[in-house]
Amino acid sequence: MTIPSRYFHNRSILLLLIINTILLTIGVVLILFRIDSSRGGNYIVEYRANSGIDQYKVGQSGDIISFIVFLFINVILFTLISLRTFAIRRHVAVVCLVLSALLSLLTIIVSNALLAIR
Repeated sequence: MTIPSRYFHNRSILLLLIINTILLTIGVVLILFRIDSSRGGNYIVEYRANSGIDQYKVGQSGDIISFIVFLFINVILFTLISLRTFAIRRHVAVVCLVLSALLSLLTIIVSNALLAIR
């Protein structure tokens, strides 16, 4: 796959790539700092408000680490999609990167909310 010659010269693309990288770094750091090894690995990984008694699902620290893996996959996949669509339409590439930033932000919010209610 060849990178379009003007891809990294576009200011909006560069700004969104920097934003995605910053959100990835913030998400990884926040999740890793909130994981506590002295808790024995019991983390709330799922919360269903309408389930009644069993509204909290407990999991291991690997389930929380999956948020970090998702952040990496999100940024890499949307960047590759943006690279592929830049030659066709620049605006579609920008929308892909904006959606990646939004999805990364929502992942950070959800993971911190789950780690806060343990």
